[in-house]
Amino acid sequence: MQIHLLNPNTCQAMTLQMAEAAKAVALPSTVILPREPEHGPLSIECARDEVIASAALLDEIQKAETLAVDAHIIACFGDPGLDAAREIASVPVIGIAEAAFHLATLVSYRFAVVTTMKRTIATAEHLLGRYGFEQQCSGIYASDLAVLDLEQLSGEHYELLLSDCRRALAEGAEAIVLGCAGMAYLAGELSGTLGVPVIDGVCAAVKLAESLSQLGLSIAKSGQYGAPYPKLFKGRYQHWSQR
Repeated sequence: MQIHLLNPNTCQAMTLQMAEAAKAVALPSTVILPREPEHGPLSIECARDEVIASAALLDEIQKAETLAVDAHIIACFGDPGLDAAREIASVPVIGIAEAAFHLATLVSYRFAVVTTMKRTIATAEHLLGRYGFEQQCSGIYASDLAVLDLEQLSGEHYELLLSDCRRALAEGAEAIVLGCAGMAYLAGELSGTLGVPVIDGVCAAVKLAESLSQLGLSIAKSGQYGAPYPKLFKGRYQHWSQR
């Protein structure tokens, strides 16, 4: 199968980094197609960034549909543009936060989210509520580490993440969900150090995409995720026009 791994920010180095993590867990027959939008923020760290990135990622979803991919993964922990992407896609679209939350509940009674910027905590809280996982999450921890700092993580920054993980475990968590796609390559190391399950959403989404494909399950198009109504668009979005 072919999985379109879409990094919604425009940092190509991070795209390649998360693609390596995805390939490491994918089946030998699975092809990972890593992409990032041509336009948009270098990293997504606030609501403005997310809105702009969401518009750009829809163009990439549309392009990938012409490649006959079997699934799309939105590789940003805010799951930006997920509902809209499911409307225009003909195959499953998986957000990495939703994927990570699901797997965390299969291996622990309560999990914690360890993320980057403190101002993104509200986004994680919103997603936990939307997906119905508030009761299973013991807390959200953020050290204000910038997303782009994850590309080449310093020893000091790694210790910050490790400290947040240890605090989360001390306060009741049994597993850790990493709250940024840029942390994908850290999951194995952190799990070995902490001795608990550490779930990265990129790898979780890859395995869920493969499972859906093997089960023959695709996106439901009869209701909320049906195709958008045809209409005219103006200006920079006129390429979405349909009569």
